[in-house]
Amino acid sequence: MNHHFLFFFLYLILFLTQDFPALSHRFSPSSQQNFTLYGDAYIRDNTISLTQQQPCFPSAVSKPSCSSGIGRALYTNPIKFLETSTNTTASFSCRFSFTIIASPACPFGDGFAFLITSNPDSFSFSNGFLGLPDPSLDPHGSFIAVEFDTRFDPIHGDINDNHIGIDINSVSSFASVGAVSKGINLRSGRETTAWIEYSDVLKLIRVWVGYSRVKPKSPILAAQIDLAGKLKEYMHVGFSASNPAVAAAGSSLHIINRWKFTTFTSNSDSIQEDDEDCFEDHPPPRKVRDFKVSIVGLKIPFWSLIPGLAAIVILTSFIAFSLIRGKMKKKKKIVEYDTNPRLNKIPGRLSLDEIKSATLGFNESTIVGQGASATVYRGSIPEIGSVAVKRFDRAHWTECNRNPFTIEFATMTGYLRHKNLVQFQGWCSEGTETALVFEYLPNGSLSDFLHKKPSSEEEVLTILSWKQRVNIILGVASALTYLHEECERQIIHRDVKTCNIMLDAEFNAKLGDFGLAEVYEHSAMIEGRDATLPAGTMGYLAPEYVYTGVPCEKTDVYSFGVVVLEVCSGRRPVGDDGTVLIEFMWSLWEKGKVLDGADVMLKGEFDAEEMERVLMVGMVCSHPDCEKRPSVKDAVRIIRGEAPLPVLPARRPLLRIRSVKEAEEVMVADGFGGEEDLPWLTPKSRF
Repeated sequence: MNHHFLFFFLYLILFLTQDFPALSHRFSPSSQQNFTLYGDAYIRDNTISLTQQQPCFPSAVSKPSCSSGIGRALYTNPIKFLETSTNTTASFSCRFSFTIIASPACPFGDGFAFLITSNPDSFSFSNGFLGLPDPSLDPHGSFIAVEFDTRFDPIHGDINDNHIGIDINSVSSFASVGAVSKGINLRSGRETTAWIEYSDVLKLIRVWVGYSRVKPKSPILAAQIDLAGKLKEYMHVGFSASNPAVAAAGSSLHIINRWKFTTFTSNSDSIQEDDEDCFEDHPPPRKVRDFKVSIVGLKIPFWSLIPGLAAIVILTSFIAFSLIRGKMKKKKKIVEYDTNPRLNKIPGRLSLDEIKSATLGFNESTIVGQGASATVYRGSIPEIGSVAVKRFDRAHWTECNRNPFTIEFATMTGYLRHKNLVQFQGWCSEGTETALVFEYLPNGSLSDFLHKKPSSEEEVLTILSWKQRVNIILGVASALTYLHEECERQIIHRDVKTCNIMLDAEFNAKLGDFGLAEVYEHSAMIEGRDATLPAGTMGYLAPEYVYTGVPCEKTDVYSFGVVVLEVCSGRRPVGDDGTVLIEFMWSLWEKGKVLDGADVMLKGEFDAEEMERVLMVGMVCSHPDCEKRPSVKDAVRIIRGEAPLPVLPARRPLLRIRSVKEAEEVMVADGFGGEEDLPWLTPKSRF
């Protein structure tokens, strides 16, 4: 080793052991010039408080408040959102953390909003307006806001007192979601982080919220909207909040801890000049100096250090390569559903020309499926291979934030990866056309194999063997276990049925169609979830879901139980003659002839003990009492013979609904003893 390399090595040690200042820091008073504060907004402990805390004690109720109740903090310089020469609208993203703290003995205030406005001086002093612009005062103005509302105001269309909404030129949200139902409590007093993104290409606003600084995989709210005509050339960006004029009616501190805002060009991912970490000072650029190394007065030409530097680079690269290779080998052994190379492909945006080329211009000859809101076409894309293109029909969209494209796209953008899920390959949103692209499964749906009838005497149908059927059931169970327990956020499919179970070339099951899916935080309790209109297919819907409108993993378990019985028996959930499959199977169970329910097409070629075990799993999973249904993971253990058989009553459980003291109650009779000994279950519902 020559002396040049020795000097370089000593310099490297000194360089790596000295202390360096942090690359980023929180807001400091020295960077207050980045903001313009309005109304009650003020600097508070290196953060910005948009409102002031007012006492709510009885003695203070009659005293006039010196607070206006309204506060705003806007970035000092306006941001460019529209390129007038090309009529191009910018996309944008922002990340900020906030805390909402109620005053002692006070109800919560109105809440706050992330705000983009054309007029920073336009305020509304009405309760519930969050300090947003008043359209009546500025009819030519424009604003976009994402509100974090902690006060229920039905006049403005609020869904509850703890929700997140998107407002466009109106204080009434055109899209909103209950925060608690998604595992977030705006009233908890905890520091919370939000991410807001708008894609001008997709015409889509998405909002993520979480308690950590790691962005969740799935958005809490997504809505289709084109901001092209709503964003002016320059807009002001910041936050707005309000408390009621009378402190006793509600008072909160609305605190913004950190904030970063970025705009993007519409046709690339490059960041424009408007990329500002709004809470950071911006030091002047460092002066570029001649590139020489100086150690203790010795000046060394850089060229003489090249051999040593090259040796270090080679050694470092070898170590990094070894570590990465070892990690990949370990991951390959552990993660079962990452072994398929197609699962590692990140979905991307496809042009309408690519979609039309793949489907021969949406030719009818390429149609492989038809639903209420979409048509599925078979096609081929060079970079992907055979695909199924799901083209949505806008005529069936009833609400902007609840259209099937937005729901399924928002769920699938979490890049769900599992060998038993139909893989998402890309999307297209161009003009009036919206489509999702999935992998193509050559054997179609499970329903086709179970219920298809020969079109002619010469046609020979493929009959699924008992071994294939058990493998299909276990595949669907594996997919549901992944959605319910292994995702970062719990996903309730809400539409588990044989039509949505696809089969690949080896007849492995893949669950698809997430158009009705709901995404929840694992910590969210069922009682905290919002009721919805029951969605799905009759015959697969759990009775408590139809009654309360509140979905949970046990509603998926019920649908899974019906699928199990359907696969074993070859019968539809509701036959053409009106026979209900579950009732039919219980009638056989009561007679001790449950094996008579096996599909006649199997011609007795199955293991009787295994068939009985699987049928019992289907019956317990479709039990009318959700508390007595196992988890999907436990059902798999029973099917595999790793757990004891479920205990089923001698008679079919009955679901009864009756009115007692003007309140509806649900009773499940287990077939044991008299009805007077049975407990009553009162549903908890916000429906």
